Amino acid sequence: MVFMGDRATLLETGRFVQRRVHRSDSVMNAAFGVAAAESSETTEATETAEIIGTTETAETVGCAATVESTESAESTGVAGSAGAIEAAENPETPESPETRESPESAESEARHRRAADAGDTTSMSVLGALLLRRGDLDGAEPYLRAATADGDRAAANNLGVLLHQRGYTDDAAGWWRIAAVAGSAAAAHALGRHYRERGDEPGAEYWLRQSAEQGHALGAYALADLLEHRSDVGAERWLRAAAEQGHREAAYRLARMLDRNTTDDPHDAFGRPGLGSGPGAGAAGRPGAAARSAVRSGNGPVAGPATGRVGEAEQWYRQAAARGHRRAALHLGAILEQRGEPKEAGRWYLISAKAGEARAACALGFLLRDAGDEESAAVWWLRAAQDGDGNAANALGALHAARGEQQTAERWYRAAMDAGDVNGAYNLGLLCAAQDRTPQAEQWYRRAAYAGHREAANALAVLLLQAGDATGAEPWFSKAAEAGSVDAAFNLGILYAGRDEDRTALVWYERAAAAGHTEAALQVGMALLHHGEEQAAERHLRCAAGGGSAEAAFRLAGVLDSRQPPPGPPALGEPMPEKTECEEWYERAAEQGHRRAQVRVGMLAAARGDVDSAARWYREAAESGSRNGAFNLGLLLAREGSEREAALWWSRAANDGHGRAALRLALLAARRGELAEGQRWCARAVELGPAEVAERAARLREALHQELTA
Repeated sequence: MVFMGDRATLLETGRFVQRRVHRSDSVMNAAFGVAAAESSETTEATETAEIIGTTETAETVGCAATVESTESAESTGVAGSAGAIEAAENPETPESPETRESPESAESEARHRRAADAGDTTSMSVLGALLLRRGDLDGAEPYLRAATADGDRAAANNLGVLLHQRGYTDDAAGWWRIAAVAGSAAAAHALGRHYRERGDEPGAEYWLRQSAEQGHALGAYALADLLEHRSDVGAERWLRAAAEQGHREAAYRLARMLDRNTTDDPHDAFGRPGLGSGPGAGAAGRPGAAARSAVRSGNGPVAGPATGRVGEAEQWYRQAAARGHRRAALHLGAILEQRGEPKEAGRWYLISAKAGEARAACALGFLLRDAGDEESAAVWWLRAAQDGDGNAANALGALHAARGEQQTAERWYRAAMDAGDVNGAYNLGLLCAAQDRTPQAEQWYRRAAYAGHREAANALAVLLLQAGDATGAEPWFSKAAEAGSVDAAFNLGILYAGRDEDRTALVWYERAAAAGHTEAALQVGMALLHHGEEQAAERHLRCAAGGGSAEAAFRLAGVLDSRQPPPGPPALGEPMPEKTECEEWYERAAEQGHRRAQVRVGMLAAARGDVDSAARWYREAAESGSRNGAFNLGLLLAREGSEREAALWWSRAANDGHGRAALRLALLAARRGELAEGQRWCARAVELGPAEVAERAARLREALHQELTA
């Protein structure tokens, strides 16, 4: 099989990876990204309190069942720790102990205390809730017990909260059951959470459903969490119910669920991968926008267009972000950036970053870098890296590497590796390879490859192959290719082709070509042409040419050229014919510096009568070293009367082995009477050929010899 291009170039492995992608895939090229949370992630402990029971406020005196207040805090949906107290919505509720009580709230508390001491059930319940929220458990308990004894449902629920805080979980559950049976949605929620902690999922579901069906936001959220844990499709309904009541974690998780349901192949907006997601992602770093998809970690979905359920996901992200959910702000920023709204994306990244989300700080850094503010970008990357973000550490490493600060770059790559980002080891390998520290490069490549980094496996295989160890290289190429590395699949094709195993080589080329590898598509197209499958070859050549391959554009033009009759010279007075698709592909290849294409474009232009264009393309080809270009330029100049300049170009072509150019020089010398010079060029033409030229040159040489000896 014929290979186009230099093998060392084809085996090149890439630049520093900062796990972007996406890169996958680029704002401005794919969404630039930061790692988003996995679909299984739970709420952050810093954002929401872990709640078992919530306090309630009493209603009017004489009511056997009281109405619970709306909770303002959110539960994580993960049972486990001691319950936290949430504030009840009560205009008479005092402030927290950290803040100074207003005269009105102090007066209200005093009024309730007087009424409670006088035996008023409602005031006992309200005062107990106030003291419970303040943390005065000893003061709250007698009032709550007294109100509970009078049949106050809210007091029974809040007494359960108090006992739970003291560690008497079974006693707490008993009071929650009493309140829940009496119709308390908050108590039903707390009891459901209690049962889930104990591993009794049927009991948990029963009480959580009771709470949720009464419109309790926390109950709906906890029920959704339980159902989602069991992969029950009913989870979405209850997440939506909680989100519609303002539960920010529910809004966030609903958005994540909608994202997953609308994406067949979820991967990170913050990153490709480049080059894919996950530890093996990415072969190109982030020196430019094209590598964007290789910079972020791979644990979030790429946000799609704002339509249908994806657009609904954005709305819920926005709602959660507006309520201070930092991960929702991160996702919202990624969606907006991918859509091409970097200013708005930056605002949400900033909000998320200031709330402590390291990945948002990393994303903000990339956004600033893309806007040309590298110094500010470095500030945010530093902040994110210090918070343990491996992506940001890799970005700082690449930044210092680009500045030639190799030691600092190495320090940050090590920090990325310490943060668990395998790209750090891969980048260290690239850094050492660039410094010709081959043993160290191999060491880091191996470390990353053993951790599952596919591009590191490919780079290691390249290193081994360059050292002559093809046997050691092959399994690493195979491992990387099977893990999805397109470059490794292409390199395997090269490896097998070098062993003359063309059939196996073609299999790997086809695999790489199917993934969009330009050079692989070219190789497949050339192989198909060799076997006479012109239609299939054309399809692959078009893919490769569209991907920027000059050789593919030239060969595609050749295929199209062979199907049309040669153009004749335009008749007098007729307009110059339009360029064909064939000529357009030749021109595309010529503009990329393809010498044979430049010569062909010159020939087509000359056939149309466009002498100026023909001369320009011939000259470009000749100056690039094309002997055919030099010969044709000489012909054109000679026709225009510039024989002296034509002779210069023919001399260059003849010295490069062009037999026809040597014959032209011999004829030119003969016309000038320079017989010895003519004989010399005739001898050169006979030597170079082809046969027709050699025959004519031999006859001319004989004639010149007779003339000289006459």
